[in-house]
Amino acid sequence: MDFKFLFDERRKLFSIGYQQSLNSLDNSYYDLLASESRLASFFAIAKDDVPVDHWFRLGRSLTSAGGTRTLVSWSGSMFEYLMPALVMQSFPLTVLDRTYDGAVRRQIAYGAERGVPWGVSESAYNLRDAHQTYQYRAFGVPDLALKRGLGRDLVIAPYAAALASMIDAPRALANLAVLEQKGALGPYGFRDALDYTRPLPGRRYAVVGNYMAHHIGMGLVALTNALTAGTWPRRFHADALVRSAELLLHERVPRRLVLQEPQTARAEEALPDPELERPVVREVEEPGTAQPRVALLGHMPYTVMVSHCGSGYSRHEDLAITRWRADGTSDSTGQFCYVRDVSAGRVWSAAHQPVCAPADRYRALLATDRVTFDRSDGDIETRTEIAVVPADSAEVRRVTLTNNGSVPREIELTSYGEIVLAPPDADRAHPAFGSLFVETEWHEWCTAVTATRRPRSATERAVWCAHVVDSGRHRVGSVTCETDRSRFLGRGRSTRQPVALDRAGPLSGTTGAVLDPIFSLRTRVRLGPGQSASVGFTTLVSATRERVFELADRYHDSYAAHRALDLAWTSTQVELRELGISPAESAVFQELAGSLFFAEPSLCAPREELVRNRGAQPLLWAVGVSGDWPILLATIDSVDGLPTLSRLFAAHRYWRRRGMMVDLVVLNTHPPSYLQELQEKITAAMFASSDSWVIDKPGGVFARRRDLLAPDVHRML
Repeated sequence: MDFKFLFDERRKLFSIGYQQSLNSLDNSYYDLLASESRLASFFAIAKDDVPVDHWFRLGRSLTSAGGTRTLVSWSGSMFEYLMPALVMQSFPLTVLDRTYDGAVRRQIAYGAERGVPWGVSESAYNLRDAHQTYQYRAFGVPDLALKRGLGRDLVIAPYAAALASMIDAPRALANLAVLEQKGALGPYGFRDALDYTRPLPGRRYAVVGNYMAHHIGMGLVALTNALTAGTWPRRFHADALVRSAELLLHERVPRRLVLQEPQTARAEEALPDPELERPVVREVEEPGTAQPRVALLGHMPYTVMVSHCGSGYSRHEDLAITRWRADGTSDSTGQFCYVRDVSAGRVWSAAHQPVCAPADRYRALLATDRVTFDRSDGDIETRTEIAVVPADSAEVRRVTLTNNGSVPREIELTSYGEIVLAPPDADRAHPAFGSLFVETEWHEWCTAVTATRRPRSATERAVWCAHVVDSGRHRVGSVTCETDRSRFLGRGRSTRQPVALDRAGPLSGTTGAVLDPIFSLRTRVRLGPGQSASVGFTTLVSATRERVFELADRYHDSYAAHRALDLAWTSTQVELRELGISPAESAVFQELAGSLFFAEPSLCAPREELVRNRGAQPLLWAVGVSGDWPILLATIDSVDGLPTLSRLFAAHRYWRRRGMMVDLVVLNTHPPSYLQELQEKITAAMFASSDSWVIDKPGGVFARRRDLLAPDVHRML
C-alpha cells in the first residue's frame, strides 16, 4: 500500500480517512504519538512513503496520572497504547516504554477505584439498534485522555487486559480470571465487554455477548508475546526495512517538559446510578384494587395487555388472538394457567384470576418488558413471567414452581385461552358466529395445539395460531390437550370453577371444528423438597402453517422461554431509545393506559356533567373523532402547557407502538385571537412529536379549538 494517498503534505499528518463523496481527505487527523496509528506512521516512514519529520509532528503531551510520565492519548484506551506494541519493539527507558508501563498501571488503578475488573478500551457496549446489533464506541481512562466525558461510562473489555499481558503478565492473567468468573468467557473466547453503565435488571453489569475477531486476535498475539518473550516484535524487526527506521523508537523522555494536569472527574461526568437506567417496576400486592393496573408488552405486530390480576388480551396486528372484555369489576377474561396440587387436591391460578383463590402472599410486578406474578400457597411458591417476542409474533408465559416443604409434590399445570383470530369488534358483535370458522389440531411431536380460521371471502387473509408447552426437564407423564370450551367449563360453570379442574388426569383431547374453540394444555411436574421447576407456555401467530410449525418446534425447547425473556428486555431498551423515552416515563405512560382501558373515575368528567350528556357517538364525527377508541382529552390554555403536551404526544406514540389505540384530542381553550399563536404552536408540536399518518385519523391525534365546538360536542368529549 502507498500511504501517500492519506498523507496531508502541508500538515505532515495522516488524515483519518478519505471522503469519497467529496473526493477529498477527511478534515480530521491522527496527530498524537500515543495512538494506534503510530504503527502506520512508523511503517510508512520505513517505506519512505512519508518524510521522517512526520514522526516529530505527532503530539507528545505527557501526564503523570500513571505514576510516571505517560504520553496522553485521545481517549485513554488500551488499544491506542498497546496495539502497535503487538509487533513494535519497546526499548528500555524510552518514552514509549515508560508510557506502556504508566498506561497499564493507571488502568489497573482505575479499575480498583471503581471496584470493578480493569481494562478499558474501545468495544461494544450494552445498547442495540433496531437490528439488535450491539453499538460500538471508544471508552477510556479519563486522566490518560484528551477527550472529555469519558467518566460517564464504565465498560470493561477483556481484550484490553489481554493486551496488558505484554507489560504485566501476572496481573493481566489474574484479571482475566476474574472476568471469566463474571461470565465474560464464552465458547469462542472472551466476549467483548462487561457494561457497568447499562446493567441487566438485578445485576451490577451486563455481559455484552458478541465476539469480535480482531479483538480476540489481538489478545492471542499479546498472550503469545507474553509467553515467548516477544516473538512477534522480533519477527517484525527482523525485516531490514523495519530496522532502517528503528532509531525512531529510541526516543527518550524529555528532561524539560510541561506535564498536562490529569483530568478531574466533573459532576456531570460521574458514573450514572444504574438504578436510574433500569426499567421502573410497578408493584401491586393486593389483587382486590378498585381499578385494574395494567402493563402493555411487546410492540407491533404482536402485543399483550396484562392486568395485575392476570387477565388481559393478546393481539396480532388488528386481530384478537384470545378473547377479552374490558370489565373493570370482574376483570376475568384472558389467557390463564391453573395450578393443582395433586396430592392435596387444591387448585389456584398462577396469578389471581380466574380462580381468585386467596394466597398466603401475592405480588404483581409490572415492568415495561415483562410482567411477573409471585404467590405463595402453603409450601408451594409460584412465579409466572410473561413477555413478548415481536420478531416471532410470540408471547411466552414461564411458570416456575418451588416446593418449600419437606415431602415431594406433584403439581399439575393447565393453560387456558379462548381462541378468536378475528378483529375484537367482530368478536364482541358475534362471538358464536365467529367461532364457527375456527379449526383446531393437536400435534404431539411438539406438544402444541394449532388453530386456523377458514377465510370467509377471497380477500380475508389466512392466519395460523399455535399454543405450545416446552419439553420441561421435570415433566412427568404426557401432555394432553382440550380445544372444546363446553367440555372444559361444563354446564353452568365458568373459568373460575371449570369441570376440567374437578379432578386430576388427562384432558379429553377434543379437536377439529368445535363450536366454541379454546386452547388448553395440561402437564405435570414432580418436585422434591426444596426443588424448583419451570414450564413455558408459548402462544404464537403466523400467516402459514409451515412457519407455525417451525416456531412451535423452536419454543418446544425447554430453554426457549429463558431466551425469550432476555430478548424482551433487550428489545424494550432498543424501543425506548428509539422513542426517546426514559424508563420512568414509560412507567407513567403504562399507568395512564390502565386509566384509559377502565375509565378511571378521577380522570373523567364530574358525575353531574355526565348526567347532562344526552349525546350519541355520531356527535363526535363532526370533529373527526370516531369514538371507537378510548378518548384522552387534553386541554391547554397557554404555552406553559406545551412541554406536558409534548409528553402526551410521546405517550400516544408509545401506546400505538404497543398496540393500544387511543384518540388523543388536544383542546385549545385559549380565548380566540387573530394571530392564533397558541394553536400554531400546538400544531407544530403535534407534527414534531407524532407521525404524520396518525394526525386526524382514527386512533390518532386531533388538535381542536374550544371556541369552534358546539356545547353538546364539547360535553361528549
